[in-house]
Amino acid sequence: MEINVQDFSGKFEVRRLQEKDIEEIHELCLGNPVYYEHMKSPVSADSIREDMKALPPGVEWEDKFYIGHYQDGKLVAVTDLILGYPDLQTAWIGFFMMNRKLQGRGIGSGIVADMLNYIKSAGFMYAGLGYVKGNNQSGSFWRKNGFVPTGAERENGDYTVVVMRREL
Repeated sequence: MEINVQDFSGKFEVRRLQEKDIEEIHELCLGNPVYYEHMKSPVSADSIREDMKALPPGVEWEDKFYIGHYQDGKLVAVTDLILGYPDLQTAWIGFFMMNRKLQGRGIGSGIVADMLNYIKSAGFMYAGLGYVKGNNQSGSFWRKNGFVPTGAERENGDYTVVVMRREL
């Protein structure tokens, strides 16, 4: 199935993010300092550039979707989505961040729900992700959106990642 990122949402303009978007992504990320406190590293243009290029083992470029959701030309959310990872039935959300000013209104949950509905229609059975242990804001958001801890945790140097999964 051909993936069309604009079909991820009926409410927002969705497109792949590029090098020229890094400043705007950086501004959105700076509005969410709690996330980076748990990551124990500040956000920078270079860290965003690295995330845009990062691929897990065995994943091809056509399976990575580093996308932005826009409303009235303004970046609302950023998602790094990997299709077919860690297995062919799963879509992995490597990163999801909302504009801080729009949080708490159900917009992020709506974006995630629309995206997962599209992924399901594309034949995927599961969505997976990880959040930094101790980041209760992230953990609560993902539980509210139907993700449950798998019991797996991954040590990542300065922090521990709690792996979550949701059946689509």
